[in-house]
Amino acid sequence: MTDTADRHILIVVENLPVPLDRRVWLEATTLRQAGYDVSVICPMGRGWTAPYEVIDGVHIYRHTEPPEAHAGAVAYAREYGHAIRQWFRLARVVWKRRPFDVIQGCNPPDLIFLLALWYRLRGVAYMFDHHDVCPELFEAKFGRKGLLYRVMLIWERMTFATAS
Repeated sequence: MTDTADRHILIVVENLPVPLDRRVWLEATTLRQAGYDVSVICPMGRGWTAPYEVIDGVHIYRHTEPPEAHAGAVAYAREYGHAIRQWFRLARVVWKRRPFDVIQGCNPPDLIFLLALWYRLRGVAYMFDHHDVCPELFEAKFGRKGLLYRVMLIWERMTFATAS
């Protein structure tokens, strides 16, 4: 088994900035206290606007907030497209600083598996941290099960299938 000091974990979260997202922050600091090198990719917002900082030994990389989707497929595509571009950009920055061994993807959205698939080619494992049931949240928010709901079910299945 590899010593934890030699392991680097990348956590990707999209719904809140870290350390404001307490669940993710506790996971990150617990991993750090256990000896892992930890980096987090998250959005800016709610007073957390530094693009990069280290807090309690956790490297935090923040990107601009995507425009929030309020209605319809176009709004969701715009929000998720922005987020995906930022994950890939910042993961490349993190990788250049120090390659990571594991990506921990915290949903929503159920699209972090796309980043995980790319880095799987480099031997990186993927751990899915299931925070929310995205298709059901969509149904509750918009009151319907249309095409986008069915697409979200597919993304959810692909996320589960991608996890190491």
